[in-house]
Amino acid sequence: MSLSTHVLDAATGRPAAGIRVRMESHENGAWVTMAEAATDADGRIREFTEAGPRAGMHRLVFDTAGYFDGTPSFYPEVAVTFQVTDSAEHHHVPLLLSPFAYSTYRGS
Repeated sequence: MSLSTHVLDAATGRPAAGIRVRMESHENGAWVTMAEAATDADGRIREFTEAGPRAGMHRLVFDTAGYFDGTPSFYPEVAVTFQVTDSAEHHHVPLLLSPFAYSTYRGS
């Protein structure tokens, strides 16, 4: 299974470059970090270094405090939790971000 993300800054209308993102898996009742990466100049992490999550519950944790450093904002981090049922599929988790709001959806 492969996993990617794309972050767009809705306040600037530009890709959100340099956001640190952790991929975590829920194992034995606890969250375990499986991989970490930062968004590129286009706001993307095209593939996490880990082989990708297998079936089960996972989350991407976006370090928005680091991204908005010096800009007033409400969410110091955004955690998007998702369920993988078919580990053969590609999973894309986009994030639309602003200092006081965010949204996400299952991408393709």
